[in-house]
Amino acid sequence: MPLYHNEDQAMLAETASQFMAEEGAITKQLRHWRDRECKDGFGHALWKQFAEMGFTGMLLDEDDGGLGMGTVEAGIVLEEIGRNLTPSPFLTSAVLAATALKHADANSRGRWLPGLVSGDSVFAVAVDEGGKHRPERIKTRAEKSGNGFRLSGQKDFVVQGASADMLVVAARTSGNDDDAEGITLFAVPKDAANMTHDAVRLVDSSMATHTRFDGVELDGDAVIGEVDGGRAILDAMLMAGRVGAAAEGAGVARGAMDMTIDYIKQRKQFGRLIGEFQALQHRAAHLYSEVEIARAVAIKAAQLVDAGSERADLMASVAKAKVAKTAGLAVREGVQMHGGIGMTDEYDIGLFMKRERALQEFLGDQYYHAGRVAEMSGY
Repeated sequence: MPLYHNEDQAMLAETASQFMAEEGAITKQLRHWRDRECKDGFGHALWKQFAEMGFTGMLLDEDDGGLGMGTVEAGIVLEEIGRNLTPSPFLTSAVLAATALKHADANSRGRWLPGLVSGDSVFAVAVDEGGKHRPERIKTRAEKSGNGFRLSGQKDFVVQGASADMLVVAARTSGNDDDAEGITLFAVPKDAANMTHDAVRLVDSSMATHTRFDGVELDGDAVIGEVDGGRAILDAMLMAGRVGAAAEGAGVARGAMDMTIDYIKQRKQFGRLIGEFQALQHRAAHLYSEVEIARAVAIKAAQLVDAGSERADLMASVAKAKVAKTAGLAVREGVQMHGGIGMTDEYDIGLFMKRERALQEFLGDQYYHAGRVAEMSGY
């Protein structure tokens, strides 16, 4: 498969690029909501515009009101989201939660998916139970209670948890905390009794929660897939999310690089444009090559997911690790080449650094995924 977009995908990229540059720009969205200390961290009006563009349901089947597109197309949108630092629940709702809900029964899909397609609903995903991403260990318990379940435990750093109309929660219904099997996914509505949210603002101004379940009563219809059979669904959801996060990270890297190149073409020192200094030219050339490699890896991972390849999970971790490393390089080079002004809030380059830091931790940092690649490769 070629590591570039076909004609239809190129048209989508052009549309998404123009839309995010105009409607999702930093001043219009990120700075606007950050400076007002918005409790959601994003604009619901923009989310409705996402729906009007067809973005919110792009991964859903046409029978469920979606566009029947794939991970590559979602990555195209996410790259432009990252490039413009556009705050939105696209990754959590339209990629992660949507991937899980595709495995739900007709009743659950009919209950939740229309709101996603219309842009009236926001979803969150509650998996992690600590400061680091470790989905191999699930302590949150769901015990049988009548015809349903009683959910108890805590999930940490649930992005958009307080804003979500529904949370996809991974809980243990059998076995020990470290067992691979015995996991079940639940669709937990926002008005569920005995569920509380402790909201925190992340470094990039997005909102997350520490969500506690103190005996939350759920009926049997809340189960996504089969009881004790949720590990495969969880893995599929995380794989789609990791590839999506890699695509967004590639956009962050590209946006930081573009801003930096524009700056060194304008800034003068000692009577010369600093972009004429050979040392900066070498650093810029190196950064460009790294960003292009990272973008290619992210595209390859998305293609393998869409193809149902056995190597998709491996390449998802390769992409997440490579993009995290490259985005880190891009924002550091950006701040350094901007000089002292790069450390101030007046310039947007610092916002790229904050977003890169939060995004690297989301669904596993580069070290977690480098470890997964080593293990899956037999080391």
